[in-house]
Amino acid sequence: MANEVKITQSDRYAAGIFFYAAIPLLKVICESEPKYGDKFKGKSFVFQISAADPEAPNGKLATHFVVEDGAWTTHVGEVHEKPDVEFTFPNLRKFVIFFTGKGMPLPKIKGLFKLGILVPVLMALLRMAGLMQAKEKPLNLPDQIMLCKLFLYLLPNGISRLNKMGHPDIKAVTESSPDRAFALIIDGYPDLQSWLRIKAGKSMSGRGEYKRCKPFLAMKFKNPSLALDILMSKADMVAYIREEKLFIDGAPEFGGTIGGLMFKVAYYAQGEYLAVEK
Repeated sequence: MANEVKITQSDRYAAGIFFYAAIPLLKVICESEPKYGDKFKGKSFVFQISAADPEAPNGKLATHFVVEDGAWTTHVGEVHEKPDVEFTFPNLRKFVIFFTGKGMPLPKIKGLFKLGILVPVLMALLRMAGLMQAKEKPLNLPDQIMLCKLFLYLLPNGISRLNKMGHPDIKAVTESSPDRAFALIIDGYPDLQSWLRIKAGKSMSGRGEYKRCKPFLAMKFKNPSLALDILMSKADMVAYIREEKLFIDGAPEFGGTIGGLMFKVAYYAQGEYLAVEK
């Protein structure tokens, strides 16, 4: 077929990161910022984002949210048969292009006239996209904190998702690893912490402090602004360690390894592979 779109493995890696790690951050926006979350008070509905995929069990990949009286529950990687509002993309490539901000292949929208739901959902999505697609770090501290939260929650989850999908670069690290935990921490901000645990090819991630034991390695940033310099690839990690803007607690020789895994997630989440595969 002349109009058939070839879906690459890179498209699948990127889609996995978005459905399992990035789209769930919509709930974080609504719970962290009353400007957006308060618009859902008293409302109950199901909102879903999906993309057609012939290889998926249901013929599409999706993540949906169940909102009950303004309280959000996330159903990661699950298809809801009758959402009230749904954004549907015809294939994974167009889905990725849209969410990486590399183009505007608009989705088909179910519930177009349910404006009381659609408008605040769009506003929250635009807030998330505006932060995560920014080329420069925000100037004000509240936006820096919000963006750090999104990055810190996304990156370990994204690494774990790529591992579960069998990405060879991630597997090369996890398969030979004993039971180890890695943490990302911004000093003075208890909410700005996340962790990744790997063991013999398996992985899991979480938000907040890793409490089971002391992490094998913890990357500790002095403040949100300096953290974004590294998370947005605006500064050299080695230089920041030398200048004591970033502290490595634990096994410093693994700092570069974990940094490489984070940049691999960014490679797909920012759609960098799209230019390579043209």
